[in-house]
Amino acid sequence: MTSETVTLQIPETLYQRLVNTARATQRPIEEIMLRALQVGSPPSWDDIPEEFQTEIAALDKLDDNTLWQIFNSCKTIADMERYNILLEANSNSTITQAQKFELMNLRHQADLFMLKKAQAAVLLRWRGHHLPNP
Repeated sequence: MTSETVTLQIPETLYQRLVNTARATQRPIEEIMLRALQVGSPPSWDDIPEEFQTEIAALDKLDDNTLWQIFNSCKTIADMERYNILLEANSNSTITQAQKFELMNLRHQADLFMLKKAQAAVLLRWRGHHLPNP
């Protein structure tokens, strides 16, 4: 991983807190500052399966209104019913090869849908919005 050098002026009180933390933990100030930036930076998508990372990473560039639309979106009843029918056929071993492919595709879409909703929520919270409790 490459690194960049940045000169940044910060308030004395914040600097002192970082120095105090470095001393208390017996770690270099640079490590403490880097950790503070990592914790306070936008959420990462590194833990997301690789097949979804590109689409989840793209959410970082969206405006708040679009993120709210993703956060508030829902799957249609028809989508859920079809998914449940295919799951039932799969569990009864009556599913065709074409239906298996459709089920796998629906599952992929559902996983991406939920990951996008979750990432949109985290990004909105990080940007300072208060989200309603589920």
